[in-house]
Order: sequence, then structure tokens, then C-alpha cells
Amino acid sequence: MRDEPAPRPVCATHRHFTGRVVSLRTDVVDLGPAGRVDRDVVEHPGAVGVIAVDAELRVLLVRQYRHPVGCLLWEPPAGLLDIPGEDPLTAARRELAEEAGYQAAEWAVLVDAFTSPGGSTEAVRIYLARELQALPPEDRHVGVAEEYDMPTRWVPLADARRAVLSGELHNPLAVMGILAACALLLDGVAGGPRPAAAPWLRAVTQ
Repeated sequence: MRDEPAPRPVCATHRHFTGRVVSLRTDVVDLGPAGRVDRDVVEHPGAVGVIAVDAELRVLLVRQYRHPVGCLLWEPPAGLLDIPGEDPLTAARRELAEEAGYQAAEWAVLVDAFTSPGGSTEAVRIYLARELQALPPEDRHVGVAEEYDMPTRWVPLADARRAVLSGELHNPLAVMGILAACALLLDGVAGGPRPAAAPWLRAVTQ
């Protein structure tokens, strides 16, 4: 069982909006015997997240204000893939350093996902980072805007899983990443993680 690229022909595209991060278009898609349909598509550059787990099996989370939902959310360090041509692992290393003040010696792919495949091209890759080391104070990044003040917290993986399943955590990268890390590191589920440079299925209709 495997997801695979299978784009349908696009007969026409109408662009409505181009923003700082996302853009909106409508595609006229030929579904063959099912006819032609209009589908709105939010174009998104994609993102990476980092589930950083220490030797005590605690996960590092940061708290950030998210304006669209008006909430302070506990999340893994994460960021947009908005630098053309940048390697996703390079982006993940930067986000871990800038948002949490850590670097890691061991990296692997934990989870890949499309966050909303019915309406958006956004693909996320969540890395597992181990063998962590705190950056010296003089090398810490000073964030701006929503990243100006982001508290951090080390949470035992089992407690983080309980917070996910009890509805206390809502960030999708946190939910997916924590559950996957628990399956791998606490439950011993086989099959992962994958190498940091593993192939990544992303949107093929942009």
C-alpha cells in the first residue's frame, strides 16, 4: 500500500490571489468519465518540523501564537520551505537552532504528510532529531513578530501522547510527530525512522 503521483489533466487555471506565503488558484480538472470539475487550490511552499528527543525520552516543544486560530499552541520547532532550492534537512537544522536553541548530531525522517490534500499543496516533513546539544547563549537567535517570545518545554513522550489523545494539543506537526515518536521509541513499532535523505512525495500539480 503506497500513495503515488497520478495527476489528472488541467484544462485551465485561473489565479485569484498571490500572498506572502500562500496563493489561490482554481483549476479546471479533467476527470475522464467523471467529467470536468473546478477545484480551488491553495498553493503552499511546504514546511518541516523537528521532533527533538533527548536521552530521557523527552520531547522539546515551543509555544507560539497562531493568529488564524487565535491560540497559543505547543508545537515542535518548525518552519516554511520558502527559500527556493533549500534542502529540507538544512531548513530543519536551522529551525531547531533558531526556535529552540539546539543542534542535533542524529537526524532521521519520522513522518511525511499532506496537511489538507483536498484543498492545499502543503506537504510537511517531520524529522526525528537525537543527540542534542544546546547552543551557547551568544549563538542564540532572537526572533521577531510571533517568534519574539516562544517559551520552550521538555515533556516526557508519554505525557505528550496523553496530551494529544486528551485533546490538549492541536498543532498537526505536534500530533503526528509525537504519536509517531511514541510508536517508534516507546512502543518499539518497526519500520522507521527513515534516512534523513529519504524520497519525499510532494504535490505534482503546481
